[in-house]
Amino acid sequence: MLIKSIKLENYRNLENTDFFPAEGINIIYGDNAQGKTNLLECIWLFTGGRSFRGSKDNELISFGEKYSRVSLCFNSASREQTIVITVSGGKREAILNDVPKKYMSQVIGSFCAVVFSPDHLSLIKSGPEERRNFIDAAICQIKPSYAVLLSRYKRMLNERNALLKDIPRHRELEDMLDIWDERLAHEGSAIALERMKYAEKLSQLAAGFYDGISGGKESLSISYKTGSCREEGYDREMIKSEMLSTLSTRRSDDIYCGFTTTGVHRDDLNVRINQKEARSFGSQGQQRSAVLAMKLAEAAVLGNERHEKPVILLDDVLSELDPKRQNYLLNKLEGMQVFITCCERVESPEKKFRIENGKIFTAEE
Repeated sequence: MLIKSIKLENYRNLENTDFFPAEGINIIYGDNAQGKTNLLECIWLFTGGRSFRGSKDNELISFGEKYSRVSLCFNSASREQTIVITVSGGKREAILNDVPKKYMSQVIGSFCAVVFSPDHLSLIKSGPEERRNFIDAAICQIKPSYAVLLSRYKRMLNERNALLKDIPRHRELEDMLDIWDERLAHEGSAIALERMKYAEKLSQLAAGFYDGISGGKESLSISYKTGSCREEGYDREMIKSEMLSTLSTRRSDDIYCGFTTTGVHRDDLNVRINQKEARSFGSQGQQRSAVLAMKLAEAAVLGNERHEKPVILLDDVLSELDPKRQNYLLNKLEGMQVFITCCERVESPEKKFRIENGKIFTAEE
């Protein structure tokens, strides 16, 4: 995966321009609020996902403009490809290789990247939702159809929750839960199985990276933590059967609460350091090392599955890591196209760009 050029038009505070990065490491520096993260955010959007900063689509348009348009020219699958994304009217539209796409999800899997921002350093400290988002986004880039699966599950979950809220006033509706339980377990079992398989691959690679960071003094393990089925040794039908059983057991609680209290929408990743839960017992240094190992493993799994290395986006994380972790990270990214943002210019042989008031300059300018 190699970015050849990016064309920016009315994107946030960035000046309209054509950006031509180097094949290796690209250093993007400048003061805060000049547009460094905006550039990385723009690159990430070509994966088909939403902003890694949680921004709404209309926030991507330059102030006073009605639309934003960004274009990507990249090499993948041994050929040159293009993606054009237009944001207007509060929504995004995409054109992949000159073919308009009805949904952004149809772009997922065409261009692959891994992003590492300061927010990701709280991946272990934060709640289960952030870890679910992490694993779901990673799987989507490997298997684009997984995004459709997630969308179907969410829609069915909303329908079941709406029914649960109505049942206390209309008890005759309770029999309809059997239908929604079957549908939810059918889609949920597919999601759980994909997450289990991915977590196993992630754990194997992350353990190796963490071993390197810690000098072999500590161990890291990652597993899929679910409250609706067992973790290992099951095929999809067995997982579905257990989910149906759990939904049935928890039905009274769900009706009382007015929402579905069990399922893949409440599952988690269990991250352990030396067999102890990293969130509760890991030091800040251990937690950062674990997150670093997880992001490196994410890139490695994606590269292995796609048979080409993803683009790496490092948004101001080097300053958050000590020199040892910085060196380890950069050494493991050798041979990939990398974009690194930082506040101060660094003396290195890598290609450097300075951003000032949204304008991108090469280091020589």
